[in-house]
Amino acid sequence: VQLQASGGGLVKAGGSLRLSCAASGRTFSSYLVSWFRQAPGKEREFVAHMTGGGTFTAYGESVKGRFTISRDNAKNTVYLQISDLIPEDTATYYCAATLNRRADLYSSHSYDFWGQGTQVTVSS
Repeated sequence: VQLQASGGGLVKAGGSLRLSCAASGRTFSSYLVSWFRQAPGKEREFVAHMTGGGTFTAYGESVKGRFTISRDNAKNTVYLQISDLIPEDTATYYCAATLNRRADLYSSHSYDFWGQGTQVTVSS
């Protein structure tokens, strides 16, 4: 599967964005998908996860209550609604996918497919 992330931009603190991750392939609903982010000089950080059917979600502690992951398998797209943004949310955001249902979903090493990243910059 190929992933294409989009929707990033420059936004003021308190603002919102919706990131999209469009996937190729007919079996996208079989993939577990997550969002990660990486700020300059920092390690890649888990942000959010959703199973193929959307029955289970998980969020990183720093984004709980502010970010929401969703997916539309008919459109082969996963979304990340990011709200109440703070400058610390500034990073490149990546979507990632795997077919491995036993994967450690919080680890970036578990994912086989990655989008190219979309930059989110939050000004104070």
